[in-house]
Amino acid sequence: MFRGEVMTISFQDRVAIVTGAGGGLGRAYALELARRGARVVVNDLGGARDGTGHSDAAERVVAEIEQAGGTAMASGASVTDLPQVEEMAARARERWGAVHILINNAGILRDKSFAKMSMEDFRTVVDVHLIGSANCTKAVWETMREQAYGRILMTSSSTGLFGNFGQANYGAAKLGLAGLAKTLSLEGAKYDIRVNSLAPTAATRMTEDIFPAEMLAAFNPDNVVPAALFLVSEDAPTNAIVGAGGGVVQACYVTLTPGVALPEGGRTVEAVAENWSRITDRSGEIVPQSGAEQAMLILSKLQEQ
Repeated sequence: MFRGEVMTISFQDRVAIVTGAGGGLGRAYALELARRGARVVVNDLGGARDGTGHSDAAERVVAEIEQAGGTAMASGASVTDLPQVEEMAARARERWGAVHILINNAGILRDKSFAKMSMEDFRTVVDVHLIGSANCTKAVWETMREQAYGRILMTSSSTGLFGNFGQANYGAAKLGLAGLAKTLSLEGAKYDIRVNSLAPTAATRMTEDIFPAEMLAAFNPDNVVPAALFLVSEDAPTNAIVGAGGGVVQACYVTLTPGVALPEGGRTVEAVAENWSRITDRSGEIVPQSGAEQAMLILSKLQEQ
């Protein structure tokens, strides 16, 4: 790129579905996609942070987009209801002829320590985040295969990647989404369907009582938008896990150490304990591009004996 040249990433004539787009990050994604030319399905059930209640949040965002000259339609489909999200995807295809982009952003929180958490709250959070994202992805997957083009973004979290006290349900769902994205990136490659995960840090209703007041401005949702939209752009990577917040963009990797080959006759619990420091030595670790690479690395290690 020449000095002073501005790169322009356009979403002109692309059709995008953004779930949980009635506020916070989803709203910010929808507004910027529309500003860059996309026709946007603004999906939001309109519930509170714990998933209860309803509102007209999606309609308000659609009005914002249309007032700015963009094109959008609202959807109140629940991501946990497959027939509803299938109908949402069908409406987008009927009106605009395709679905090119899906941003799975809908989510709720029901935070408690695992000791105090009910299994109902565990299942509900996993259902919205993980099953809900799978439902929406399933609803557009065949369309993307047929048109040989698709960009899908899963919303993971630092809680899923690294853990966080009081969020066992949320963490389980969010790491599950990263695993789902990795597998779908392999299955979609033949059809130019690129699938990535984003772990955002933003001041939204989901985090308003977690961040101290002085941090809220720094973590404006608008600061996450550039990373999110790059990950659903035409030249997006695939199989990436990206962190974003406060204008900082990071890459996260799942790595595998070379490990230690325990000899025949010496494969004991005690041998693992004795070799633990060597097993966990990160020198020479790799970033596998599929699960098969673990078995390949094991076979390679055994051949060294």
